[in-house]
Amino acid sequence: MLWQVILMNVLTKIISMKKGLPDIKKDFSAWYTQVVNRAGLADYGPVKGTMVIKPYGYQLWENIKEIFDKMIKDSGHVNAYFPLFIPKSFLAKEAEHIEGFAKECAVVTHTRLKSDDGQGVIVDPESKLDEEIIVRPTSETVIWSMYKKWIQSHRDLPLLINQWANVVRWEMRTRLFLRTSEFLWQEGHTAHETSEEAKKETLEILEQYRCLAENYLAIPVFTGLKTESEKFAGAELTYCIEAMMGDKRALQAGTSHYLGQNFAKAFNVTFQTKDNKEEFVWATSWGVSTRLIGAVILTHGDEKGLQLPPKVAPIQVVIVPIVKNDIQIKMIEDFIEPILKELKNKKIRTHVDWSNSSPGYKFNDWEMKGVPIRMEVGPRDIEEDKVVLVRRDNKEKTVVTKTDSVNRIDMFLNEIQNNLFNKALAFRNNNTHIVSNYDDFKKVINEGGFVRCGWNGAKDTESKIKEETKATIRCIPFDENPDELKCIISGEVAKHEVIFAKAY
Repeated sequence: MLWQVILMNVLTKIISMKKGLPDIKKDFSAWYTQVVNRAGLADYGPVKGTMVIKPYGYQLWENIKEIFDKMIKDSGHVNAYFPLFIPKSFLAKEAEHIEGFAKECAVVTHTRLKSDDGQGVIVDPESKLDEEIIVRPTSETVIWSMYKKWIQSHRDLPLLINQWANVVRWEMRTRLFLRTSEFLWQEGHTAHETSEEAKKETLEILEQYRCLAENYLAIPVFTGLKTESEKFAGAELTYCIEAMMGDKRALQAGTSHYLGQNFAKAFNVTFQTKDNKEEFVWATSWGVSTRLIGAVILTHGDEKGLQLPPKVAPIQVVIVPIVKNDIQIKMIEDFIEPILKELKNKKIRTHVDWSNSSPGYKFNDWEMKGVPIRMEVGPRDIEEDKVVLVRRDNKEKTVVTKTDSVNRIDMFLNEIQNNLFNKALAFRNNNTHIVSNYDDFKKVINEGGFVRCGWNGAKDTESKIKEETKATIRCIPFDENPDELKCIISGEVAKHEVIFAKAY
């Protein structure tokens, strides 16, 4: 019967909540997967390696998207949309680019299916394409084929276009939000008159990524340059933001690429200069993805689940009424109505949980979902004209008057945002080590953390360290100081100070 089904669903939820999460200190990977699932962010798709982003997770992505979309529009960029399908010949035009993505490309070879008595449905062999089609792993090639049509003169430059889209990279080992076969992202592609202008664009976007990560996601990042072996396929220079996760591993949270004239030459995109000369344009590309949601979980999560920075949290305040009958429901509805109105006027995202679950279950559930502030209201609170506010970041309970509640909520949201950033910054700083010998280097990498050290700039030393320790150079930070440093493995004079870490 229906009531039995409902009862079983409720009991299943309660048992799941009581079981608790895996120990975050002992099994970080299992903890992460459970949080993504139990907080209602995402689920596994029917095709291996794919992900279904659930409404709560998608709201989080939309908030991040809206923030960055405003940033780029304010700086003169516009949005467009380009096809999902790319002719195989387009990728072949840029050799380094295709080499970098060849193993990850999904390929369309036929255009239709047909019924089959034995197998149900089969690929129609007569529908084979003359030229295979690539499902975009990134859009440089298809976009530059269009730029050839659109760019004729210096008057057409700069061309500052971004698209919000999905891409497919056929990953063998996947993890929700961090590495899936299909994911959502934004990819900017710009064309410029000069190399200097393109390089400036690359760094300005990188600064916007830093701002997004630090000021909104409360994630401190290192900014810097990727090495030759770690840069984007087809780029001249790749810049990145690198963050430390709660297990002391690195996560590349965003990249900005100076492409030089590589794609312009591959697709013969030229423009007439002010001096009536023909010149290849200069290019950039840059992107962040739904991986940022993974970064938020891994940076701020704790033994109770998510902790969401208020600026991006889908729900900033959840109100949990504590009631026993219909009379009390009406009392609380009337009591919180002016509070809700004032919160709405302040554009504070609020939800009232009128579900039939117990207060204890609701408390645990909303803590799992990482809502920054919980407001508890019961008959006794109404009698005293007060409410209880509970902060997710430090678990503190504060009893405040009804009239002061919205101001306190506003203040707490700002404090929580800053507290999450400062806590993450302290964690990163405490686990970033300066070492001068290879034994200490290996010890830190083995135990977890970032290492700042000297590097002689040679690919063979970089690859040897990667082979022996699985650590990679995350970036050559902008604040590097290689003076008086020696290469951590060769002992030679250091060309750069770099940051090594194991990474996602």
